[in-house]
Amino acid sequence: MGAIKVGDKLPLFGAKDQQGNDFYIASVLGKKVLVIYFYPKDDTPGCTKQACFFRDQYEEFTDLGVEVVGISGDSVASHKKFAERYKLPFTLLSDEDKSLRKLFGVPANLLGLLPGRVTYVVDKKGIVRMVFDSMNAENHFPKTLEQVKKLL
Repeated sequence: MGAIKVGDKLPLFGAKDQQGNDFYIASVLGKKVLVIYFYPKDDTPGCTKQACFFRDQYEEFTDLGVEVVGISGDSVASHKKFAERYKLPFTLLSDEDKSLRKLFGVPANLLGLLPGRVTYVVDKKGIVRMVFDSMNAENHFPKTLEQVKKLL
């Protein structure tokens, strides 16, 4: 399967969240607009800035009925520490085996050494409405907010 594109139906998936609980996307699919973002690593400058943006906008997103899900290859324990340190109120999924990254077709960057940073916005019907691929974390903020508001 190739990379997920705008217009594709979101594939069903599940993974462990930062509390070690099983999280299945089917539990929110069809009920909410979804912002799913893949990021390289917990506690790195760009990833922290991106996570804190979603934290700071979280109330606005939830008021709009949006679910935010962050995904990286870090362990459940790493996600738990990251979420606690920065008071992240949204779900972080552990993708240690990189199966979700493969499922979505998220490319690696920097000569394949660094896991990519891609944000997806998915409408209530489960259709992908935005795919934004940029290693610059700050580029994701305005695009994501703009796309979410278009869907509501």
